[in-house]
Amino acid sequence: MQYQLDHQGNYVFSGPVDATTILSVAEQIREARFFREATLTHPSAANDLLVAKLGLLEHEVFAAIFLDNRHAVLAFEILFTGSLTGASVYPREVVKRALQHNAAAVIFAHNHPSGVPEPSQADRDITTELQRALRLVEVRVLDHIIVGGNKTTSFAQRGLL
Repeated sequence: MQYQLDHQGNYVFSGPVDATTILSVAEQIREARFFREATLTHPSAANDLLVAKLGLLEHEVFAAIFLDNRHAVLAFEILFTGSLTGASVYPREVVKRALQHNAAAVIFAHNHPSGVPEPSQADRDITTELQRALRLVEVRVLDHIIVGGNKTTSFAQRGLL
């Protein structure tokens, strides 16, 4: 379905619009605004995006928000997809993606399909391992946010980074 903006800033569609199209276009608009306008200077700034992207998934994924040196968003990517209870994360691949985006910083995120966003020891361990790997290429890890439904837990806010 094609749409365009009129001179008053209204979205005009070329025909009838169903709910799926409306939701899809709303997601595109939200993402365009997020990536164009977002400068993440506080851990809570990414929560809305992460809850929308990861909160309802039925399997675990590991994602990253890549940032420039002023913490403006360069990209959001789901890097690894797993099962109901876990996702394997490969630091080498994370470093490659950070370098491809020319990122100066990164915020990691993953979801807990159980809805409980409490960090496990494995979550803490992979965060430490990623920090070490990225430090070698001068990319800062600003946060690791766990999403459980519409709730989040920030490693930075808990002093775990």
